This record gives sequence, structure tokens and C-alpha cells, in this order.
Amino acid sequence: MNQDKRIHHSGLQQKICSAEEAAQWINHGDLVGVSGFTGSGYPKAIPGALAERIKESHDKGEDFKIKVLTGASTGPQMDGVLAEVNGVSYRSSFNTDPKMRERINNGDTTYFDMHLGQVAPFYRSGAVGDMDVAIIELSSIRSDGKLIASSAVGNNQLWLNSAKKVILEVNSWQPVELDGMHDIWEVSTSYPQDIIPIRTPSDRIGVHYMTVDLDKVVAVVETNASDRNTPFSPPDDNARLIAGHLLDFLKDEKKKGRIPQEFLPLQSGVGNVANAVMEALSKGDFENLTAYTEVIQDGMLAMLESGKMSVASATSFSLSPEKVQYFNDNISKFRDKIILRPQEISNHPEVIRRLGCIAMNAAIEIDIFGNVNSTHIMGTRMMNGIGGSGDFARNSKLTIFMTPSLAKNGAISAIVPMVSRVDHASMDIHAVVTEYGLADLRGLAPRQRAELLIEKCAHPNFRPLLREYYKKGLNSGSFYTPHYLKEALSWHERFVATGSMLPK
Repeated sequence: MNQDKRIHHSGLQQKICSAEEAAQWINHGDLVGVSGFTGSGYPKAIPGALAERIKESHDKGEDFKIKVLTGASTGPQMDGVLAEVNGVSYRSSFNTDPKMRERINNGDTTYFDMHLGQVAPFYRSGAVGDMDVAIIELSSIRSDGKLIASSAVGNNQLWLNSAKKVILEVNSWQPVELDGMHDIWEVSTSYPQDIIPIRTPSDRIGVHYMTVDLDKVVAVVETNASDRNTPFSPPDDNARLIAGHLLDFLKDEKKKGRIPQEFLPLQSGVGNVANAVMEALSKGDFENLTAYTEVIQDGMLAMLESGKMSVASATSFSLSPEKVQYFNDNISKFRDKIILRPQEISNHPEVIRRLGCIAMNAAIEIDIFGNVNSTHIMGTRMMNGIGGSGDFARNSKLTIFMTPSLAKNGAISAIVPMVSRVDHASMDIHAVVTEYGLADLRGLAPRQRAELLIEKCAHPNFRPLLREYYKKGLNSGSFYTPHYLKEALSWHERFVATGSMLPK
């Protein structure tokens, strides 16, 4: 029996080996399914050992690259080490690692960006072939061979079902008390698909554990390593102003009866602005809030502890180092308030639409007609990916995108004449918020949206330029969506050329 008593199955105890030995099961060209979602629950040891093998092969002039499918982003011990040795030929579905981002933008790694709720059906379509190896992090293994996920569920069960070979990492850093927090339910693969029986965020419809054909398990590796928990900066004045405008809007919606008295489940993207919104909600008048979302962040954890939020359903955590330590030390407080589901369930349009979620996500830029870019810098370089924002934007009762009005110390306007990349079409956007105000775009024609976004959301430094662009569009004879195509992307061209969207 291993010293931490995390691996209770006698047969799998016999397969315990080093990360270096486990990495020998992975070959050049393999399609590898990896656990992990937003910096949680990804393998920490085997990717590093694999990177060493890849480096040695490259030093000998031999090809060695793998194709990687994940739940979402992982961490430096996974994406970072493999990118450093240029060991990934294909990557999907979401990435935040800077080294992997550089490989993607330099063309070393082919990257397929996609909605996170569609990763599982995309794999089942057969478009990328059969999965050779799955590497899955666990918090423990039961005596009957049932597998207990760690801090993220993601696509783990699908990878376990699909892979020809399975390697397990059992991480004793992950709280053993996670056992019972997961709700594993598999979407039917035949059509018409079964209805997903979730009517409230608190509904549990599956089992607490994952399963695997034990004959496919070729190696078990013991680890003790923390997730990639990125510190959050304290909310700045702009984040607090954005949160204030959003809170006023939600209060007004409730007062008008557009949001029921018991409120609606919240979905929130990751970041400082999102945490500022959670902080504002925790101090507001709303009670007994719920969340049906992808990740549980610092702000939600605080609301769950205070009782402001009764339950949060997600597929993983995205906590700061301070909060993850607090969670690990006090997990008993949250066991009955948190449900971790497969991402195909957490991001499923059927459930999102049924529950009437309120979606609050970040944007890179928004044009004056309400189209949103959430993935590309200057239209050409991938930032992270679309993540789950599209799953929720298209299907929620309320879809809100948030962003400070400026970036790069004022060199970039978040409100632009035309976005350099459309990730979310204007038809799906209900409201836009910056520190200057909230623009309620529901039911408005393009010209009305433009006038409202310029006056309520754009930074004053850029409003005259936006008004001038809009006027040129009208003068060009287009009165429905008055773009002036000659200058539609001139702001982006100017930034690339001079480092600022503002004219010199």
C-alpha cells in the first residue's frame, strides 16, 4: 500500500511506477487526452518526463511530437514544458500558457479553438481520429477500482472511455475529501439524445466517481503538486465601477419583474473584473444566489461560505493561491454546496437555456454595432481561445460582456469601429459594460446600438473618433449598418504600425 493510502485497488498498486517509466508508453504522433480545466486537475509529473524524452529525440534529429486534447487550459507543468521543447503538433481546446501561446502564434503548433461545451461531441465525431493515450489526474482510487477526480472533471470520463492506454496520476496534494463532490453523468451518444434531467443548479443526476477498463491502465504515478493557481490582483477602480453598473442593471431587471424574485443562476468568466462583480453581488441585496458556470472563483467561494450563495455547479476551480489553500483546509464547509460536473454538462445549451442563466464574460474588444471579439489580438494573434463564453452567450437569458474601456495604458480602445474578429455576433449580446456605463442593447437596430455604445461605454479619448467614423459611415450611404469600410480596421492597422490606436 502506498504511504498516503490514495491507491486502494490492489491491481493498480502493482502498476505504480515513476513518471519517466510511464512516459515511455507515449509515442510520436499519439493523440493524447489530458485532464485539466482552467489550471486545475491536470497531470503534473508525466508531461515533464515526456518533455525530456522529446528533447532527447530532437537532439538526435528524430521527430517526436504529440497531439493534445484537454478540457481547457492546464499549467506550466503540462502545456509549458511541452511547448518549451516544441513537443505538440496539435492542440485543442483552450490555452492560457504563454509558452504554448507563442508556439501557436508562431505556427509551431496547430491550434483548433472551439466552444468548450462542444469538445466532447467534436471528439466523438471522429474528426481527429482515435485517442491513443489518456493521462488523468485523480485524488484517489477506491478499492473497487472506481476513480475519484481531482479539482476538475472536464472531459475525463470521455478520455477514459476512449483511450487505448490510460495513465493515472494520483495527486496527494488534492484533498481526499473531494470524494463526493463530483457528479459524473454521461451524455447519450445516440440520437435523439436523452434529456439532461437538471432543473436547478443543485440537482445531482449521476455518480461521484469515474470508471475505466482496468486492463487499459498501463501505469499509475504518485504525485504531490499544486494546481496552477494564479494570483488575482485586487479589484481596481475600473473593475468596481463595472461591477456597480452591472449590479444596478440587475437590480432594475428584478424590480421590473424580468428576473424572478428567487433570481437566476449566475455564470461568470475568469479574472479580476469577474471577481469584482462577485464581490459587489456579495454586498448587494440579493440573497440565496446560485451559480451554474464553468469555474468556481475566489468571489464565489466567499459567497458560498457567507451563505449569500447556496450552491455552485461547475466543472473546475480557478482559485488564487490563498483561496485554494483555504479551500483545501476547510473543504468540509463546501462539500454540500459545490458540484463538479463534466464540462459537456456544465456547458450544455439545453441546461443553460432551461435554467435561464445570467452570463457575464470578458471581451477583448467590442465594435459600435455590438459584435464581440474575445479571442484575437489585432485580429491575428490568439490570446487564449473562446472558452465557454459562447456556450453561455448564445443560450443564457441575459448575456453581458464586460471590459475596461482602455488597454495598454490608453493605447487601445476596447470599443472600436469594427472588431478584428467576431466571436460573438451582435444578435447574442444583450448588454455591454465598461467603467463608463452599461449599454442595454436589447431590441436595438445597429444605428441605435452604435450611438448608445459610443456615448455610454467608450472612453472619452476615443469618442470623437468613433463619432467621426460613424458619421462617415452614414455619409457613405449605408443607413442600416453604417460602416465606412475604407477605415473599418484602420485603428488596428495604426496600432500595429505605431503602438497606439490614437492618431499621432
